[in-house]
Amino acid sequence: MKDYKILSHTRWDCKYHVVFIPEKRKKIIYGSLRKALGEILHQLAKQKGVEILEGHMMKDHIHMCLSIPPKYSVSNVVGYLKGKSAINIARKFNGKQRNYNGEHFWARGFFVTTVELDEIVVREYIKHQEAYEEKNDQMNLL
Repeated sequence: MKDYKILSHTRWDCKYHVVFIPEKRKKIIYGSLRKALGEILHQLAKQKGVEILEGHMMKDHIHMCLSIPPKYSVSNVVGYLKGKSAINIARKFNGKQRNYNGEHFWARGFFVTTVELDEIVVREYIKHQEAYEEKNDQMNLL
């Protein structure tokens, strides 16, 4: 039997594959920013009761497999993660302490799909994202 999570009146298993990108798909997620961003996203997810089951950061996008409680919508959680992480990045890397008007780190929107029967395939894809990207780049050169 499946291992469902439990809220006070709900048994649930809601998993989503989420992808989002930096503004203008700039290749800026590397080095100390990449390390800090991983910690920030895990901390923010924990605050909402969201579990990051799998995640991988490329230089120009982020893939995550999230387990989101049914009391939150996917767009609410992704908006929270993107918004709060952008503020943290502005504080740590841009020296901003207040007034975040005009600060944009993430592009608008995101990709999401539900994960149920193909969870293992999706998690493997996220885990080995760099290999898939490299393989596709080689295929495009031919």
